[in-house]
Amino acid sequence: MAFQPPYSPSLFRKWDNASGASVVALDNKIEQAMDLVKNHLMYAVREEVEILKEQIRELVEKNSQLERENTLLKTLASPEQLEKFQSRLSPEEPAPEAPESAEAPGGSAV
Repeated sequence: MAFQPPYSPSLFRKWDNASGASVVALDNKIEQAMDLVKNHLMYAVREEVEILKEQIRELVEKNSQLERENTLLKTLASPEQLEKFQSRLSPEEPAPEAPESAEAPGGSAV
């Protein structure tokens, strides 16, 4: 008597084909999920880059404004005021923390 497997070979092939199809379907779903995550991350990164570019523009503009103010104040300050200011910034001693609206001698802000 010939050996008879407990299952028919055609049944095994059907299960194998179904299993293979489910693996392909699962792979497709994983790929779609990864694409969705990638697209979301790319969008978030682009949005963050735009925000940072705007902040950089604002900081460059503020820096230019402060440089112009500094140049103007140096031009308007007397040599004595400049000398006094430079002595406050000497490397030997830390610069004192002065309030923003500190007045220089003579009533002008430096």
